[in-house]
Amino acid sequence: MAARVSRTVRDLRRENRTTVLERLYVDGPLSRYALGPATGLSSGSISNVVAELIAEGLVEEAGSVDSAGGRPRTLLRISPHSGYLIGVDIGETRIRIELFDLALTEFGRVERPLAAEGPGRYEIDVVVGHVREGIAEVMDRTGIPTEALLGVGIGVPGIVVRTPQEGAVVHGQTIGWDAVRLERLLRDSWHLPASVPCFIDNGAKTLGQAEMWFGAGRGARTAIVVLLGSGSGACVVDDTRRGRGLEWGHLTVRVRGRRCRCGARGCLEAYAGAGALVERWAEAGGRAPAAGDEESALTAMLAAAHPVPGADGTTPDPDPVALAVLEETAEYVGAGFSDLINLFQPERILVGGWAGLLLGDRFLDAVRKYATAYSLVYPAGHVQLSLGTLGPDAVTVGAALLPLADFFARGGRREQLAPEEATPAPVWQSTLAERAAR
Repeated sequence: MAARVSRTVRDLRRENRTTVLERLYVDGPLSRYALGPATGLSSGSISNVVAELIAEGLVEEAGSVDSAGGRPRTLLRISPHSGYLIGVDIGETRIRIELFDLALTEFGRVERPLAAEGPGRYEIDVVVGHVREGIAEVMDRTGIPTEALLGVGIGVPGIVVRTPQEGAVVHGQTIGWDAVRLERLLRDSWHLPASVPCFIDNGAKTLGQAEMWFGAGRGARTAIVVLLGSGSGACVVDDTRRGRGLEWGHLTVRVRGRRCRCGARGCLEAYAGAGALVERWAEAGGRAPAAGDEESALTAMLAAAHPVPGADGTTPDPDPVALAVLEETAEYVGAGFSDLINLFQPERILVGGWAGLLLGDRFLDAVRKYATAYSLVYPAGHVQLSLGTLGPDAVTVGAALLPLADFFARGGRREQLAPEEATPAPVWQSTLAERAAR
């Protein structure tokens, strides 16, 4: 039997505001008339909520549309300048900080490179310093006052656990972070007021949220968004646009296989991450560049495998080593996709991340072939595999959505409402507690 939840008038008002804000944001501009069927709220509730939101400056009029036989209907939208968001991507090779308005127009961007390799690459003091200084720089550069910020969202590699005492704690085994109290470290060092909320989550999850809200996941009941970069991760998202991060890169695809960055053997990331892919090309005798970052090395590998005609009109022969490594990698990734297909039976699998987008449609066609071969027939026949549509910088967009989603969940109110008087506990709780104590 489902537990009965007591909802107050204040709860209902907040939920109505949340529903209207989310629908206007994702699908707007919309008229008051269209908001009714879109939200399931009565016309009276729509009128009351919209009047409140306009008075508070969160919603504004955005033109009109003709109606069938009546006067034109006024369109409503979220006011773009009613708040600002900061999205941070703590990536594998750099940290990117972006400032957005509510229309996700980029107002400013700062990037800080991370060391190419070595034990200092993810030194926590260095990362915290880059984030602190980058936020200060982007705020100073744009002139946006801190009181206009709705919050800061941060995407990180690894598993994020929240505790009441420490906030967000990051377990990033592949980057050497063991229970790093990132939220506390940031709050103790940056110059933002305590009233500006901070949200930290897995980078693949923030990418998944962005694709589900605005990208190739729109309209799907379930989607899995895969992030292929230096490493690999994934996020499963449902139609509520809430995601759950998956350590997909650490599925075992080969028993006693290559050593992974996490310390285990045979992980998918040890074969499919951009760094591992380029290493395998070099180990097999490929002509990998002697210097440069992973992106330039992967670009060189793809150019060797799929050369383009030169100035004289002739096309060089493809590098058979590069072709063989890419084909083997496609089989490993396809096997990893088959696990996702069989376990979650999603409508769509979307590939994002800088390496995933760089590998592109040609690579995805090969992955699709192997994913189908390794999956059960029915779920494989009902899934679409495609590239994400938001580009390689989508993690910062998804990170910025973390404070925005929280803001909407509070009904578009900046302050936390004071708790109402507690209701008595159900009588069965004390009865069963007494029974268990016998």
